[in-house]
Amino acid sequence: MASQPWTYLPAEPTTLTVDHDFYDRLAMPERRTLVDEFTIPIRSGRAWPVRAGQLCRIVAVAGPQVGDFNVWNLNNPRERFWAARTRQLESTHLTTHHRLWSILPYLRPMLTITNETITYGVDADGGRCHDLLGARCDPYVNKILTGEEFDFHCHSNLTRAILPYHLTEFDVHDVLNIFQVTGLNADGKYFMKASPARQGDFFEFFAEIDLLCALSTCPGGDLSVPLWGPDAGDPLPTCRPLGVEVSQPAPELLKGWSSPPPATYSGNHGLTFPVWTES
Repeated sequence: MASQPWTYLPAEPTTLTVDHDFYDRLAMPERRTLVDEFTIPIRSGRAWPVRAGQLCRIVAVAGPQVGDFNVWNLNNPRERFWAARTRQLESTHLTTHHRLWSILPYLRPMLTITNETITYGVDADGGRCHDLLGARCDPYVNKILTGEEFDFHCHSNLTRAILPYHLTEFDVHDVLNIFQVTGLNADGKYFMKASPARQGDFFEFFAEIDLLCALSTCPGGDLSVPLWGPDAGDPLPTCRPLGVEVSQPAPELLKGWSSPPPATYSGNHGLTFPVWTES
């Protein structure tokens, strides 16, 4: 049976076109300068800025580990990543040359993936890597499923990470699950598999605008141990840190590039306003 066509087809094919040659040049490691580097310990989170025109690499420094990723406009955190629209415009799972899009009324690419070393493809169960289907783990659903309280789920890790930037729990949003394999089973139920990442694997992106990024090292580790249900176990031995590297590409590589503007829709939503005249 033939598959259904993609719904979000642009009238002009170039509207969503990504210049592969440009981003492939940016991905060359010998033409960049490292400007920041740090490691996020297990079951914790950290937030950091990445300026427009810089590259950021998330590294499995000690082996497989899932990372839950949030991103905002550094200068206007009301503009943040929109997972649902990104799924529709890009894919349920992301790889090189895919983009993360921001929420309304901005709706523009926030970052473009320049390289990722997993290249998982599709497995026999329909699983894929770098997941946009699922949400972050959180203490609220955990309390529902287990009756227990736990303060180091990804939602909590991200909440603590962004406090220095004057953001709160209400600013944490649906995530990109980096290094995480997921899919939907025959009943349409969400499943997760063990991360295929190996030590040294990375996920790298280019900042299209000034970004505030935040990452949680998931308390489920590499997800090889079930977190809930009758077979649940202790995933702590599978938890590993993640590394972050921020680099500035050579100036000549950015020639001709500029940050994308917000969406050009006027924003009036069909509303009209009275014209006042002197009586």
